[in-house]
Amino acid sequence: MSKYEHEFVHMMDGVEKQLETIDNPRHQKILRNYRRHALLEVSGRYKEILSPDMTVEEPVYRLFEDGQSIVLDGMDAVTTFYHSLAETDTLVMWTGKSDFAVSDSGFSGETLFSQFVPGSILGDGVFGAVHESGGSTSAAPEQSSGIDSDGWYLVRRTLAFVWPYDEQGRLIGEHVYEDSASKVVTKVDPSEVITAARAAELLAPLLETHLP
Repeated sequence: MSKYEHEFVHMMDGVEKQLETIDNPRHQKILRNYRRHALLEVSGRYKEILSPDMTVEEPVYRLFEDGQSIVLDGMDAVTTFYHSLAETDTLVMWTGKSDFAVSDSGFSGETLFSQFVPGSILGDGVFGAVHESGGSTSAAPEQSSGIDSDGWYLVRRTLAFVWPYDEQGRLIGEHVYEDSASKVVTKVDPSEVITAARAAELLAPLLETHLP
């Protein structure tokens, strides 16, 4: 197992530790929903996280990156965004050490976020590039100076999260805020990249363990 694969399969360790210390059933349900959401998302099974038992009918995602904001209002917009992540091979992402504060309304926290991104869409903002491309893999020339469009990059940055949940423990939306000063972009050998198929393979045992 490569160093990145080791990080990848252990991304929920912090959540696991928190679950061991939380007695409130509602708070446990929220964290379990988040854990399963994250594992399904990066396994390419994003349609499952948008099911009525995990997510409200009309979620709203607010993503803030490099001083720009993206608002995905409603199920259609959120579904299209996930589809674009899959089409641009940017679904393989993971969190580092995380410590969330959980309440009845959801959770908030800060974490190191890592993501493999093809040079063909790597610009100032990963989320924005995916959102604007709508699944296309062509990058804007002015954003790709010095970037190998045929190469792969590991993007690491610190993100703050605020995710609200409803009374049933279903996700209402994602509010994600980037610390742009923390971003580090490193070119990686293609052999080090975790493909979507490999991600699904690595996480399958964890998903079976964490069935609802």
